[in-house]
Amino acid sequence: MSRSTIAALLGIAGFLAYVVVVLLLADHVRALHWTVELLFFAIAGIAWVWPAKRLIVWAVR
Repeated sequence: MSRSTIAALLGIAGFLAYVVVVLLLADHVRALHWTVELLFFAIAGIAWVWPAKRLIVWAVR
């Protein structure tokens, strides 16, 4: 199996796991102040980029 295939499978599985964790945490954050909610969703919306970047760089090598 090539690196790009492995990276694609890991990327999809990792992103799905990330979404599940964020959704589970979001249930608890929704009850908090709107500024905490805003920060949570801003960070959660961007945080997946760094692991994805590392995976892409690994796959291209």
